[in-house]
Amino acid sequence: MLAVSRRFKVINGVNLKLGFLFYSCSGYWFGSRFEFWRNRMYVTKTVRSLHILCSVQRSGLHQCNKIFVPTPFPVLLIWPIFSILPESSGSRTFATHMPPDKEEVTDEVLNQILAAIEDDPVSSRDICSNHVDKLCRAGNLSSVARILQSFREKNIFLLPKAYNDLLWAAGEGNDIGLVCQIFKDLLVSSKSMSAMSYNIVAKAFTNTNDTALLLGFVREVTDLTFSKSITVVNRILYAFSECRQIEKALLIFSDIKSLKCKPDLVTYNIILHILGSTGRVDELLDKFASMKEANIVPDIISYNTVVNSLRKVGRLDLCLAFYREMGENGLEPDLRTCTALIESLGRSGKIEEALRLFEEMKLRGVRPSIYNYRSLINNMKKFGKLESAIALLKEMDSCPDLVGPKDFKPKRR
Repeated sequence: MLAVSRRFKVINGVNLKLGFLFYSCSGYWFGSRFEFWRNRMYVTKTVRSLHILCSVQRSGLHQCNKIFVPTPFPVLLIWPIFSILPESSGSRTFATHMPPDKEEVTDEVLNQILAAIEDDPVSSRDICSNHVDKLCRAGNLSSVARILQSFREKNIFLLPKAYNDLLWAAGEGNDIGLVCQIFKDLLVSSKSMSAMSYNIVAKAFTNTNDTALLLGFVREVTDLTFSKSITVVNRILYAFSECRQIEKALLIFSDIKSLKCKPDLVTYNIILHILGSTGRVDELLDKFASMKEANIVPDIISYNTVVNSLRKVGRLDLCLAFYREMGENGLEPDLRTCTALIESLGRSGKIEEALRLFEEMKLRGVRPSIYNYRSLINNMKKFGKLESAIALLKEMDSCPDLVGPKDFKPKRR
């Protein structure tokens, strides 16, 4: 057995002995094939471990105070392999505490990044993204914020995936300021953004009631996006709605007048959906009226939202009024409209009117759903029309192409 010792090395002013204990393999080299391949496995594991250790040291993280423990590796004494091993090979490290000066680490990493960019400007986005990802995985968000600021000053932007990973990490760390800044950087650098990015921002505001911060963030976003600002605001509103932050979404909507954009049809449809889903029918009707006053013509989505919201609170009279208004405005009711009205009429005991609307729907070529049949059958039974219910049940069983639950699943946005 051959013991090979390394010289002392100084790290952070501490003399640390780095050593290896290598086993002579002369007996194994000429032995069985099994022993040969087993030793090759040791070599592979050793080189991988050393590569990881050296990567950590090159990244600047070696400036922590650490205890180095010599570790024996049973490996083959093959000269080409050992000739590439770094000076600190074969050590296990145990960190005694976190880096005392994260700013110092950031300076070193930043200098490495800028130097790499100078050497290869074409791959600058990949280089920056990789370095920032390492800091993000280490949980060093303060360093990430500083590096992003340096990138911004030099007009350097990351890959969209890197920004999304940073958004997630900042959101998990409850760093709402960093979330807002990363989102703005992503907005400037990317042609399109995923719904996930907007949802992370909305979730980040869950733990704060700072309305000034929220409205200031939206104003900054609209200043950055210019002509497409209302599209971005609409996606923010939708994300807040999905995260059940209703009041904050309504606050953003009420502040739109002070922004450099005007609400459009999509904006109003989102607000109508928010109010309708929370049962705030009076506010919904008020926003629907103000929508028309602003010369924004409601579409089928607008009317369906209103009719369904009124159905839930039992306002059949208003459901029928808006149904007639749709026809007057040249909009043909679709399956959702008819489903809401058929159910409302049936619950009110107006079975004949519900059946008439059901037949009109089929004549217009609107494919009925299984819910239409079930609603009519249940209401017929409820009001004593058993024979009609049985006949309709047979009709339902004979229809192979009814709209089912899968057809009502919301599409991915």
